[in-house]
Amino acid sequence: MTFDWPTLLPLIFAGLMGLAILIYVILDGFDLGIGILFAAAEDAEQDTMIAAIGPFWDANETWLVLAVGLLLVAFPLAHGVILTALYIPVFVLLIGLILRGVAFDFRAKVPSGQKHRWNRIFFLGSVIASLAQGYMLGVYVLGLDVGPGGMAFGVLVALCLAAAYAAMGAAWMIYKTEGDLQKKAVRWLRTALVLTALGMAAVSLATPFASPRIFDKWFVFPAMLYLSPLPILSALLFLWLWRQTFHLPRPDDRHSLTPFLTLAAIFALGFAGLAWSFYPFVVPDRLTIWQAASAPESLAIILAGTVVVLPVIIFYSFYAYRVFGGKATDLTYD
Repeated sequence: MTFDWPTLLPLIFAGLMGLAILIYVILDGFDLGIGILFAAAEDAEQDTMIAAIGPFWDANETWLVLAVGLLLVAFPLAHGVILTALYIPVFVLLIGLILRGVAFDFRAKVPSGQKHRWNRIFFLGSVIASLAQGYMLGVYVLGLDVGPGGMAFGVLVALCLAAAYAAMGAAWMIYKTEGDLQKKAVRWLRTALVLTALGMAAVSLATPFASPRIFDKWFVFPAMLYLSPLPILSALLFLWLWRQTFHLPRPDDRHSLTPFLTLAAIFALGFAGLAWSFYPFVVPDRLTIWQAASAPESLAIILAGTVVVLPVIIFYSFYAYRVFGGKATDLTYD
């Protein structure tokens, strides 16, 4: 059996890049969300919240590095176009991530009287990074439109993605905490769910109008039949999760991980909808996957390295989440 490698290799790398982005959004999403929720938490609660993400947050950001690396080496033309259009928000994103990293360590080492300052910086960095990612998503959905309309839509998506991350953070805290903080996390989740649903609805309404090609995929028969299960399943999951929040936390902490897994499924469905809408373009209506891809010989070499690196990242992630599973304990730095 022979394979058409010039056609297949770009598809493989597009899939790997999409998988890395999706895993990053889910895993680092709850990190960023917990940082956003810092503003509504008390001092002792903030320590518990840090303990809930401490063993994971560095590893979670590895998926962002992998996604950007794959974009650079596998789709250099797309990397140039996207980064040129989004240079400023990418710079802002990096500033936010740097502030988070610095505050995460400094809050543990400064005198107790200065801890509030670094807690605020951790919150600020989380908000900046979340808003920057949402803005980039909004501009990308509209075909990298950096005009007033594209910027306005980017701001809308930025606010909604921050709310979605807050929902992910609250859902993770329901799993990792207990007592009053867990009950508070349920209330936070209920509020963030409303904003998240509105945000996904806004993106869904705007996406088909980004180009006639996407409109045809969404609303022209029979292509619309392939996409229709995604919004229906997403709406059902939102409604089901909303109802579950009124029954949490349950006795013996049963189903505490369910809200997080449900939100992860909703994110995956939304991502699948975007992927279906933009395929086969990696830069909307400008560059297809094959036009933007590196030479097949280069992709083959990169794939050999990816086959080695990716299982290591996956194994470490599973191992870390297994070793540090269970409830977050009191935060110590001894």
